[in-house]
Amino acid sequence: MKPVLFACAATLIIASAVLAPAAIAQPSPGPQPYPMPPKTEAPQDMAYPGLLKVQVDATDLDRHIFRVHETIPVAKAGPMTILYPQWLPGNHGPSGPLKAVGGIVFRAGGQALPWMRDPVDVYAFHIDVPAGATSVDVDFDLLTAVAADEGRIVMTPEMISLQWISLAMYPAGHYTRRIQIEPAVRFPEGWTPFSALESTGLRDGVTHYKAVDFDTLADSPMIAGRYARRIDLDPGGVAPVNLDVIADRPELLEATPQQIEAHRQLVQQAYKLYGSHHYNHYDFLFSLSDRMGGNGLEHHRSSEDGTAPDYFTGWPKNPAARDLLAHEYTHSWDGKFRRPADLWTPNFNVPMRGSLLWVYEGQTQYWGFVLSGRSGLLSKQEALDALATTAATYAYRVGREWRSVEDTTNDPVIAARRPQPWLSFQRSEDYYSEGQLVWLDADTLIREKSGGKRSLDDFAKGFFGIDNGSWTPVAYTFDDVVAALNKVEPYDWAGFLNARINQVAPKPPLDGLARGGWKLAYTDTPTDYFKSAEARRKSIDLTYSLGLTLSREAEITGVQWEGPAFKAGLTIGGKILAVNGIAFDADRLKDVITEAKKGRDPILLLVKRGDRFTSVAIDYHDGLRYPRLERIEGTPDLLSAIYAPKK
Repeated sequence: MKPVLFACAATLIIASAVLAPAAIAQPSPGPQPYPMPPKTEAPQDMAYPGLLKVQVDATDLDRHIFRVHETIPVAKAGPMTILYPQWLPGNHGPSGPLKAVGGIVFRAGGQALPWMRDPVDVYAFHIDVPAGATSVDVDFDLLTAVAADEGRIVMTPEMISLQWISLAMYPAGHYTRRIQIEPAVRFPEGWTPFSALESTGLRDGVTHYKAVDFDTLADSPMIAGRYARRIDLDPGGVAPVNLDVIADRPELLEATPQQIEAHRQLVQQAYKLYGSHHYNHYDFLFSLSDRMGGNGLEHHRSSEDGTAPDYFTGWPKNPAARDLLAHEYTHSWDGKFRRPADLWTPNFNVPMRGSLLWVYEGQTQYWGFVLSGRSGLLSKQEALDALATTAATYAYRVGREWRSVEDTTNDPVIAARRPQPWLSFQRSEDYYSEGQLVWLDADTLIREKSGGKRSLDDFAKGFFGIDNGSWTPVAYTFDDVVAALNKVEPYDWAGFLNARINQVAPKPPLDGLARGGWKLAYTDTPTDYFKSAEARRKSIDLTYSLGLTLSREAEITGVQWEGPAFKAGLTIGGKILAVNGIAFDADRLKDVITEAKKGRDPILLLVKRGDRFTSVAIDYHDGLRYPRLERIEGTPDLLSAIYAPKK
């Protein structure tokens, strides 16, 4: 019977294939697709004729508006497409702030030109250049956030953060590295600006800079402030490295000699790790403010680093803020110089693909903490406590049961870095810190197999340290990473990485801890690093006990999937008003969690969500739980070796 049925099925398939073309050829009732417009002109690797000029007025501090005037030379009359950057390096997604662009006017010979936004490629603007025109002028305003719920604040009465990639347009049809542009800025009077760009002087109140290619301009943001200080981090070095600091108040600029030395050691430890540099000078653009939005964004010869105003003056309580500079500095080697082949694009309107972000960001996350420990920005204990916090996060990341790390490299496009209602289940850009744990696994494995003779340091030097002094990007693929690892220590690295990155891996990636001689444990007292991280987020973190996090106002900001709070029906957006019948207080809630260990009664919460009040009972009796690392007796302490300064 089976052979007969198979033959009948095959006959039906063949008959369907014969009939299919005729059936498809007959239109079905209803609308048909409307033709798409022509695609935007593809970029070509050829020089754009002429020099673009752009000038920004950055003095409207009250309204938070940048006013832009740009001149684009043209060689012929006729249709022309002008692009506003869409795909932003460092953001890894199509996050160009087009919605903030207003007042767009194109002119030629002083006359306004009609323009049309492309109906599909909305970052493209079409104009017709009139006969005889030699240039087109573009004017627009960038209307930046005036309140935190609108986005990052980039202007205050004391400082500004200026990103050229949001403040210039460019002609379609060319690689942006083949377009030359000359920038200029009008800053508030008396302010000090910092940038990787080289100034040619102040004329009529406007600071002018040397012409660069559009890629370099986009990669060279600026900060400026009323209160500013420059600290030389490598006196007499082969290339200047400066910590350019602006702050809300002048006293916040004060750094102790010990603090400055730790930052200088960051530079030296990076040189010892990579054995090279890929810049002619480097600037940490460092803002200390609770008025301007924080930031951490990499560039090849600079980085945007914004953190707590008391970074220096409140040093002991801020360890969770002290890996930022090391992370962004590492990107000069990992991400900007060595760059994933599918992430590099010829201009800023060609889509990026982030399949290797677990190298770009994951290994940078790893080296950021290692260099912080080696330089003294973090003590050894603080570095271990930071690692415990990361390990616990991913031990509880239940989303790994259905989603791979590699798939989270799509999150900058899918989620656009917006808050997630069920973070532990949905995942969000886990290629950063789960990637960090995978690279710890690789480092300890190399150390173990080589008997301590080799480590991931050798990979960093051989892979990121090539072409000393060059800042021309060098692209790489997955196979290049595997080959470089095999040069350090022969092993099935393709299988190792595929299992941990590309495949769904329900097991938490904690092998590196165990091989390094440590294990993840939980106690009823938070580490100082954990408390610092709570303070930075202004949160109450009970993830590993009740399975929730709260704001200081008792609003529920996170719920662990399948945790006690989840099972009791709590979600983000609720607010706890009372605990066991008494008005909410953070310390009281913690006391109640501790007391619940002694009995069987549930913890009772009064929760307000919208206009509803609900009594919620959480059946939890295991007390407070905070992560830390504990030594595994009788095993080599590889973690201490990893965080030890290189000689």
